[in-house]
Amino acid sequence: MDLSNCKQLRFFGVHLNFLAAKCLVLVVIALFLGTVLLPTFSGLGGVIRQNNFVFVHNRSFPSNQPIKQKFLEVPQIVWGLNNQKIAFARACLTARMLNRTLLMPKLSASLFYKEVELLKPISFDKIFQFERFNSICKGFVQLSRYSDVSNQSDVIELQKGSGRRWTLEKDLEQLNQFSKHPYDAREIIRIVGKNPFLWHDHWPTKDYAKVFECLALVEEISTEADKVVSKIREIGMEVRSKNAMSSSSSQPVPFVAVHMRIEKDWMIHCKKLEQRLNISEICSSKEEIMARVGNISGLKTPVVVYLAVADTLLEDNTVLNGWKDGLHPFEKKKLGVFDIYKKQPYLFQSAIDYEVCLRSDIFVGNSFSTFSSLVVLDRTQKMIKVGETKLCGSDVRWPSYAYNIRGAGNSPHPWVTNMSDTSLTAISYGSNHISC
Repeated sequence: MDLSNCKQLRFFGVHLNFLAAKCLVLVVIALFLGTVLLPTFSGLGGVIRQNNFVFVHNRSFPSNQPIKQKFLEVPQIVWGLNNQKIAFARACLTARMLNRTLLMPKLSASLFYKEVELLKPISFDKIFQFERFNSICKGFVQLSRYSDVSNQSDVIELQKGSGRRWTLEKDLEQLNQFSKHPYDAREIIRIVGKNPFLWHDHWPTKDYAKVFECLALVEEISTEADKVVSKIREIGMEVRSKNAMSSSSSQPVPFVAVHMRIEKDWMIHCKKLEQRLNISEICSSKEEIMARVGNISGLKTPVVVYLAVADTLLEDNTVLNGWKDGLHPFEKKKLGVFDIYKKQPYLFQSAIDYEVCLRSDIFVGNSFSTFSSLVVLDRTQKMIKVGETKLCGSDVRWPSYAYNIRGAGNSPHPWVTNMSDTSLTAISYGSNHISC
């Protein structure tokens, strides 16, 4: 009925005719629908405010409360320090793809590859700074503590596939599926199965580099690394003062860090790898490493050479013998810092050595070592950040070399990371194709 026909209504009148009564009912209904039942759109795509609730797709939250955060949980991260760093970064990027925050994972303080029950879990924030990570990586990836979860029973499990039939494409399809309804409604997606290091890789090197850039060692570890670097510089000053041909500059004496992979377990692994890949530039003998380091173009002597080597796995006690004149080799015991290392668990020891190698003036490593490869990635990223345009050669700011690949004049081959790689495969598993 047309409301324009309603005339001379007396709302508080005692007598209402039939037409007036109908008009009054229609007015009341119109007011009710306009103010209560009709939804008010916020102007944001997909978000509707109604009855003091915010509806996002099929999920609703009180409009006076923030939308709940969603999380990703991953298995304990295992193996060597740098395998763990890669696994952690891959977990972060997986969380980013699923539009979730990564729940702070457990790392492994001990180094066991098969005896899983012997692995000693250690919290991420015992090795790396939690708050600083979130500060630097804000807007890219984020970490949360389990105390941030409002309902720890609101979980759905994602079982990672395995074997040759579980292809890169199938893995990506599974992740895309879990980023949508109904899976995305759960507060926690818990990935079960294999170690994140073994997950398929869907991200470019530059994305991994962003995550690594956010990793800062806790003060306890960085302070120990400071002591080692200070001791190396101190020895360097002593070496310089004893050399009549050296200048009396007050500048710190440069030092070379060599990640010397000649331990028994490594030599067994690299020889098998050479056979499987049918290449010969993976293993290097002690003598070959010494010779190539001594042939680095433009290397000014005298210079201290710090040998980053797993002392407990080393069976050769002659690593300090046979170096070229002007090269002064030191390992932990000769340097007088062995006590700094031995009181720490494996993960701490490796983190200290990594930091020392990262801060060296010249780094020499093996391109099939994850440790060496990540040091070079960090050094490459550091040069890019300060605006260096020239990354290869002996005259760059922080040169790195691969001793397992022969360079000019039997020197180690100059080495930088290819930051345009579409995956981290070359770093995760090694390569003799390096950018310089």
